[in-house]
Amino acid sequence: MDVLNIHGILPRSRANGPGTRMVIWFQGCSLRCPGCFNPRTHPHAPKLQMPVVRLVSMIEDAQNELEGITISGGEPLEQAEGLSSLLTAVRERTALSIILFSGYTLREIKLIPHGRLALMHVDVLIAGRFVSALRLSRGLRGSSNQTAHLLSGRYNVRDIIDTPVAEISIDRQGVVSASGIDPPDVAPGVRLVS
Repeated sequence: MDVLNIHGILPRSRANGPGTRMVIWFQGCSLRCPGCFNPRTHPHAPKLQMPVVRLVSMIEDAQNELEGITISGGEPLEQAEGLSSLLTAVRERTALSIILFSGYTLREIKLIPHGRLALMHVDVLIAGRFVSALRLSRGLRGSSNQTAHLLSGRYNVRDIIDTPVAEISIDRQGVVSASGIDPPDVAPGVRLVS
C-alpha cells in the first residue's frame, strides 16, 4: 500500500487553480529553492502519513463540490510512485481536473521513475525551480522562468492567468491560513479568538 508524506490539505481553495479545488501539499523537498515561500515543506521527516486509498476516498467524498485537485509541496515528484498511484485513482474514479506544481522541469520529470505515469493524468503542470530574482507571482507561476504546461484541453492560458494570486482561509476551529502563488504572511496556526 502506497503511503504519502503529506504536509497539509486545504479542502477548498480558489487561489490554486481554476474553480474550487482541494489542495494537497506534499512534505519533503531536496531542491530547497532559495526564497521559497513554503520552507516548512522542505524537511523529509514524516509529518502526516496518509495511505493513498484514504486520500482518494477524501477526494471522492468531496468531488461534487470541486472543480479539481491541486498537488503542490514540497516536491511531489520526490514521492513519484505514490503520486502516480494517487493521480491514477483520481482519474479513474472522478471527473476532477488535476494541477501539479513541481520544481523539476518537464524534461526532468520524464526521467524520474513514475514521472511519465504521473504526467499522463495531469491537466496543468507548473514546472521549474523558483528563482527569487525572477519573482512573478501571478498566473500560478512564482517566478518568470517557470512554465505552465497545458497537458490536456481542459484549460487554456486565460484560465490560468485569471486564477487569484492569494486567499486567506479560516477553518472551523478558527485557524487562519493563507495560500496561493503570492500569499500574505500569516503566522502558521494563528487562531482567531471569539
